Amino acid sequence: MATKMLGSLGRDARANRMILGLLVVGFIALLAAAVAVFWIQRDNEANAALVSHTLAVEARLGTFASANERLETARRGLLLTGNPAFQGIMREAEASARRHLADLTALTRDNARQQQRIARMLALLDAYHAHHARSVGLTGEARRAMLAGFMDDTGVGYVRETRRIVDTMLTEEFQLLREREARQNKTQLLFTAMLAGTGLLILVVAAATLLLIRRNLEALRASQEELANLNLGLEQLVDARTAELTRANNEIQRFAYIVSHDLRSPLVNVMGFTAELEAARKAIAGYAEKSDRDGWAPPDKETRLAIEEDLPEAIGFIRSSTQKMDRLINAILQLSRQGRRTLAPEPLDLTAIAHGIGDSLHHRIEETGTRLTIEPLPGVVNDRVAVEQILSNLVENALKYLRPGVPGIISITGRKEYGRVVVEVADNGRGIDQRDHERIFDLFRRSGTQDQPGEGIGLAHARALAYRLGGFIEVKSALGEGSAFRLILPSEWRGENNDE
Repeated sequence: MATKMLGSLGRDARANRMILGLLVVGFIALLAAAVAVFWIQRDNEANAALVSHTLAVEARLGTFASANERLETARRGLLLTGNPAFQGIMREAEASARRHLADLTALTRDNARQQQRIARMLALLDAYHAHHARSVGLTGEARRAMLAGFMDDTGVGYVRETRRIVDTMLTEEFQLLREREARQNKTQLLFTAMLAGTGLLILVVAAATLLLIRRNLEALRASQEELANLNLGLEQLVDARTAELTRANNEIQRFAYIVSHDLRSPLVNVMGFTAELEAARKAIAGYAEKSDRDGWAPPDKETRLAIEEDLPEAIGFIRSSTQKMDRLINAILQLSRQGRRTLAPEPLDLTAIAHGIGDSLHHRIEETGTRLTIEPLPGVVNDRVAVEQILSNLVENALKYLRPGVPGIISITGRKEYGRVVVEVADNGRGIDQRDHERIFDLFRRSGTQDQPGEGIGLAHARALAYRLGGFIEVKSALGEGSAFRLILPSEWRGENNDE
């Protein structure tokens, strides 16, 4: 589940990879920052401990030097005054000095040079103690000589050497302190820089991630809107296809009605004029019977009328009705043959097909002074012959029903919408009455003045073909304002056995 959720961060795989990459970089940066902070903090604590250690060594050296000086001062007081109180001060000062040397020994175990110096100071303190024990026991001339040369006394030399050792140790500790403080400052600077760099990296990663997520949200919102439009278009398409099926059903019913009505009309004529032939025959038969009985005589008025008018008129009407019936039956047979033809879908260049139709009608276009414009049309996968027949019929009708005295303008345009291709053939011709918009697609039905040859099967045939191709034809027109026929086909039609 987590993988699926992460995989759906972006609209496509590339956006997903970028977002996941930035998140990984951010997490790595946080982990690196945590590790660095831990390490720097440990190093800083170690440096602080070393600084504290150095300060402790310096403090012990200071207290040892103070105890050593107090020891020397008490010794001088004892030697000069003989006051026994100074002896107690000496013992206390010496004990303090030895304790501080013991502390220094423990504190400087990591420094061999300082350990050697502390050992030397302990030896000097022992020597000083032994020398003092000898000095206290001097009397008479030896004592006076010792006091006279007190500044050059051996004990004073021990004290002075101890001072030099303390100064040397303090100098080294001061140097260590400076180095450790410098390292501590460097560590703190590194810590600050690390925090700043990590924060900046996190800000950059966060900003980039937010930007990508915002873009993906915008893309997702656009996709949702597109999906909503597609759903709306699908609903409209379903409604349109339902309407198409209803129209197709109505078309079948109208076709059955029209065929039965139009074929019955000439039959009624034939039957009626056959009755007239029968009446004429009876008149002629009566004349013949009378002639046989009474002898031949000129035909009476009724017989002459039957011979001269009724027979030729009846025969002419019968011939006209049978010819009309023959044309209607041929038209129906032609539609039937076209309906049985196997359609073969293939990629079509509608622009080239439209130009081909224009070239085939070039003479008629020039003769009528019509201007034909063809815009680039979208490609489509469908049956070439059927599409050519539909478009050719629409262009021919536009040429056939131009307004007299008005230069003809015919335009062929096209576009794609919701997975379908719309090709529009518009003209500035006579136009079609609103009441006849559906009637013109009926078999043998025409609109307006019938001054052009035709049986009224062209548009019926075109719409039937359009239905077979998975599309339909609709018209928008008004009298005197021209017409616009729209052929609507699926972008990719796979055959009559497939659902579109």
